[in-house]
Amino acid sequence: MIEPTEIVSHLTQSNVIRIIAILMLVWLILRGLQWFLPWLTEQIPSRFRLYVLPLLPILQLVLVVLALMRIVPLVVDPTPENVLAISGAVAITVGFAFQDYVSSLIAGIVTIYERPYRIGDWVRIGEAYGEVIALGFRSIQLVTPDDTVVLIPHKLMWDNIIYNDNSGQREHQCVADFYLHPEHDAEIVRQKLRQVALTSPYLQLDRPISVVVIEKPWGTHYRLKAYPIDGRDQFKFTSDMTVRGKAALALLGVKPASVPVAVAA
Repeated sequence: MIEPTEIVSHLTQSNVIRIIAILMLVWLILRGLQWFLPWLTEQIPSRFRLYVLPLLPILQLVLVVLALMRIVPLVVDPTPENVLAISGAVAITVGFAFQDYVSSLIAGIVTIYERPYRIGDWVRIGEAYGEVIALGFRSIQLVTPDDTVVLIPHKLMWDNIIYNDNSGQREHQCVADFYLHPEHDAEIVRQKLRQVALTSPYLQLDRPISVVVIEKPWGTHYRLKAYPIDGRDQFKFTSDMTVRGKAALALLGVKPASVPVAVAA
């Protein structure tokens, strides 16, 4: 049986100082990265923002691994027997004491590899929807449209469906809905709604515009689909299409649908 004194190397004052220095240096670099990369994305063209921000969790993971590689030899004699004994003890201790935390950490590492969401993505996890502004080892932070910060552990990734609206792209599809009385010329309305999207200052011209027409028992449902230049403008874009679309339809003399109370409910 290996004694603890045989595993842990003699901690000299010099080694303790080196460990503290390594921890402080890594902490300062991590804090600096958390400030620098978001600041950098505000200075460079917006099309590069979603390429720079995902580097943050990768750099954080690399720094932590490098720090552990430097610290462990200062504390433990790196013999195969010692490494095996410590690994078993740590696994048992962590498994019982920090099940949820470790689950989130493992899920965070999987997230860095699989990238189901990245900084700058607009995602829905459970009931939370917003832009990913921070991606840590244990959790992510979302900012909702109401400017509320939501902290979500990565472990929820195991049990929840993740909806990613833009998946690393600058823009994602926005939809403006219109509910009209069935007595109208559908082709003219469809062309008019398309013109509304084409004349929006938020429109991404390189992406398609579509108008989906769905006939309902109480009227006609139009869905105007288009892409903004930047995903951050999705609500402005949707509002712009809705307001100007209603004005254009009013000029055509098209009446809104009278949706029955039961259907509305």
